[in-house]
Amino acid sequence: MGCGHEGGVAPALAAAGYEVLAIDPNAPAGPLYRRVTLEELDDPGPFDSVVAGRVLHHVQSLGAALDKLTALAPMLILDEFAWNHMDEPTSDWYESQHRVLVAAGREPKGPPDLADWRARHADLHPYETLRAEIDARYDERHFEWRPYFYRWLEGPSTMALEAGLIAAGAIRPIGFRYAGVRRETERSPAESL
Repeated sequence: MGCGHEGGVAPALAAAGYEVLAIDPNAPAGPLYRRVTLEELDDPGPFDSVVAGRVLHHVQSLGAALDKLTALAPMLILDEFAWNHMDEPTSDWYESQHRVLVAAGREPKGPPDLADWRARHADLHPYETLRAEIDARYDERHFEWRPYFYRWLEGPSTMALEAGLIAAGAIRPIGFRYAGVRRETERSPAESL
């Protein structure tokens, strides 16, 4: 879910032997992909898992989307970001790295000004909303905070630098990875018969 125009992790999963259906309104052409939103997806599954890459924070009907995901597969694997955790030191570091890369002749794909970016993306779900909705439906099996800005900056050593600053406590991690399994609903005694 959310494979984008480049295909996301679908080719790597297919190469590893998994059957894959990757969806995104901007998905590439090919047998692994379908150009649809989650709401438009008519494949009933079941699937072994859903892998969602930096997409749930955009979904407006988050609860309904997660309900559909729980019906499609018992496992959810996320690569997401907590955009609302960008504090001042973290934003200052990112923006200074962006300026350095531009001065060196690079064109980072991320925005130069995070305050402006936030203003233009006020409709995104904050981390706390994502987690509350996810935790209502899934039991966490793995969670880790990770670097994220390296994706926007694309500098030659940005990921290592970002990871080092996070480890030193100088900036906050805003990327996270999560894996959870669907909560099984309790059956009433009548349903068990």
